[in-house]
Amino acid sequence: MLLGMAGLAGISMLTRSFFFISRADWRLPAWVERGLKYAPLAALAAVVAPDILLVQGQWQPHWQDPRWPAAVLAMAWAAWRRDMLGTIVVGMGVLTFCRVVLGWPL
Repeated sequence: MLLGMAGLAGISMLTRSFFFISRADWRLPAWVERGLKYAPLAALAAVVAPDILLVQGQWQPHWQDPRWPAAVLAMAWAAWRRDMLGTIVVGMGVLTFCRVVLGWPL
């Protein structure tokens, strides 16, 4: 077990430090740099969207589901301000308000 863990750690360190070990300067193409700007938003959408749209793997939308107004208002905030942290705060604030104050179940 320890040998396997050490091997995986070594491989991980080697592959992650490859760009630092090399003497040549690495420059990403412009199209890759443009594409990487959207990676955080794509990752957040991939994590959040299934939780909003599905209930235990089934499509069951309900108007009193607090995830819907939280998602809509968070998207509106994101379109207005272009602020990721603010988007998360607004979404979680609306979700908490709907659950605590209005008593809507998840």
